[in-house]
Amino acid sequence: MNPVRPRPGRATRRTVLAGVLALAVAGGAAGAPPASAVPGSTAAPAAADRNPARDAHPDAAALSAALRGLPAPHTTAALVRVGGRDGAWHGSAGVRDLVSGRPADPAGRFRAGSVTKVFVAAVVLQLAGEGRIDPGAPVRAYLPELIPAAYGKVTVRQLLNHTHGIPGAGEGPDTPEEAYALRFDGHDPREMVRRAVAQRPDFAPGTRQKYHNMGYTVAGLLIERVTGDSYERQVTRRIIRPLGLRDSYLPGDDVRIRGPHNRGYQTLRTGAGTATELRDVTLWNPSGSWAAGDLISTTADLERFLAALFRGRVVRGPLLAEMFTLPPVPDHTTCAPAAFGAGLSMVRMGGREVWGKTGGRYGYGTVLAATRDLSRTLVQSVNATDAKSVRRNPVSDGVVFAAFGSPERPPSTGCPAP
Repeated sequence: MNPVRPRPGRATRRTVLAGVLALAVAGGAAGAPPASAVPGSTAAPAAADRNPARDAHPDAAALSAALRGLPAPHTTAALVRVGGRDGAWHGSAGVRDLVSGRPADPAGRFRAGSVTKVFVAAVVLQLAGEGRIDPGAPVRAYLPELIPAAYGKVTVRQLLNHTHGIPGAGEGPDTPEEAYALRFDGHDPREMVRRAVAQRPDFAPGTRQKYHNMGYTVAGLLIERVTGDSYERQVTRRIIRPLGLRDSYLPGDDVRIRGPHNRGYQTLRTGAGTATELRDVTLWNPSGSWAAGDLISTTADLERFLAALFRGRVVRGPLLAEMFTLPPVPDHTTCAPAAFGAGLSMVRMGGREVWGKTGGRYGYGTVLAATRDLSRTLVQSVNATDAKSVRRNPVSDGVVFAAFGSPERPPSTGCPAP
């Protein structure tokens, strides 16, 4: 496959719906005009110096600035929806594909990655509400042939909040280059779990938190055992269809993204040296992430899901609190306080708690986030070219900081590192 190189593109039309203010932005490489060029607006301070908790409306200037200059080497497209009772802002920038240079489709579908975990956690908690699953029960009670005695104390709740201690062995290749070479291969979730539980535990269950996919791979199999149905059909029947998420689906082994979408690209090394090139990674077998990360969706659908979830329309009653409860244990690697509940994670930004989930697949990065009272919500899809990298994507960070303010450093627990 020949490498593809970014071509200059246009930022699409972006609309601010905050009071009666409407802002239309269109540009080439320069991106959005300064705020002073927009009637009725004033220049905004830098996102890092702002506290959106005190803002009445989304900061259109800061959000527009975060999308300026796309496509860029690190990002080919970005789709953003900021909402909540404080007002709304919708924006898109970049290109649909690097060959044609057409503007990015703001309604395009994308791989939402680990945002899938929020849907899976919600289904498990729905089944708990029906009395079919006990969150405090050992997983082995439901899957005795798959979960060995060495992991007999791992509970369903610990699967969902990443305190189970099952290692992530068998989750896939270690490098983007290896993953790209195997991108069309199918994966059996049961075999992935068997390889993981054949290893020693990372820690005693319930004593630490370590985020990775294995707990949700097991959770998908738990859904199938309890319901006698596929995980995909259960999520569709219980969440996607009732909420009217018409552009969301679980693809199984289908390597395509069905319907309109913006293509994803990944920077890959071309040999033993430092040379790299961009490769189109849109076509990919998602079964390697399965119930931990195979959802395909849109920003509009995820915004609808986020609002319904936080309002108690998806998980009802006291079980919803499971999603907003952080276990009192340290992170296995950093010793920071646990940041993940059942499906959702929490970070303090701009003086308030922000709950949500991020997701990353090659060529696609997703953020789903909101304050608990839904006064501010954010859904974004960023076509990052360095997925799985330790580097932070500047477009994604710029949008998140513009929406919520600067992140606050979590306190140290003082626990000994493993």
